[in-house]
Amino acid sequence: MKRRLYQLDVFTTKAFAGNPLAVVTDGDGLSFAKMQAIAREMNVAETVFIQKPTSDRALARLRIFTTTRELPLAGHPVVGTWFLLAELGVVPARDGAVRVMQQTGAGVLPVEIEFQNGRPFRVTTIQKPARFRAAKFSKMRLADALGLRLADFDRALPIQSVSAGVWMLMVPLRSRVALRRIRSNPQALNVVLGGRDTVAYCFALGERGKAFARGILPWGLVEDPATGSAAGPLGCYLVKHGRLDAGKGLDVLQGVEMGRPSQIHVQVMRNGKLLVPRVSGSAVRILEGTLDA
Repeated sequence: MKRRLYQLDVFTTKAFAGNPLAVVTDGDGLSFAKMQAIAREMNVAETVFIQKPTSDRALARLRIFTTTRELPLAGHPVVGTWFLLAELGVVPARDGAVRVMQQTGAGVLPVEIEFQNGRPFRVTTIQKPARFRAAKFSKMRLADALGLRLADFDRALPIQSVSAGVWMLMVPLRSRVALRRIRSNPQALNVVLGGRDTVAYCFALGERGKAFARGILPWGLVEDPATGSAAGPLGCYLVKHGRLDAGKGLDVLQGVEMGRPSQIHVQVMRNGKLLVPRVSGSAVRILEGTLDA
């Protein structure tokens, strides 16, 4: 059976930057094993399979696969997939923002698509309220796994796990110089992280409202050019620790060291005691074709 296949660059407005994403728009009927095999074949950070939702609240169901496993949720697959669906007319165009619901492995969640002159301009994924937990492992072992020294960590901020749908490890560094020096050992990092499906999100702060980040993976491609599911938790982490005001924007620049600069915009909203991140970005369609599967 021939299925429609697209590739996009996400969290960028320029081709051949940002984070590559493969999307199969007619993913119904594919087995788990076949989706995993296709994701390995695509060999990008994530591949999305769009299916009919099982919830009547959602417009579409997104199945998100890395080259080795299925993820409940990830940032750039959501942004890129809905940007594509808006381009294809699945989301009706109108100037301003359109909100739809999507079914993911992390639940039914909202997403907003902004249009300008009848075309998608920016996609915002509203993530789950942030949860925090202490990181319980040796800082020395983490430093070794990242190719860093203990002195490279920012001692004024904690290394902490934060989730807005998926647990991510926030790793504050003292400077962009330290960020550039990272040379990770994926096997050692996987041991430090206890084999969990998570990312070591290493960051250095710029002026207020700006951060520089690298998403270090303990599997597969070693580093992620843009990690929306970690940028949202980073915004919440910074609000919690007094480095960002709720409601103010945070611009995260990631992927520079890989030659794939990505721009992720985060806004953290307070809902009572809860911190809810909104993660926004654009995408560029690179190619399209068909896949026999």
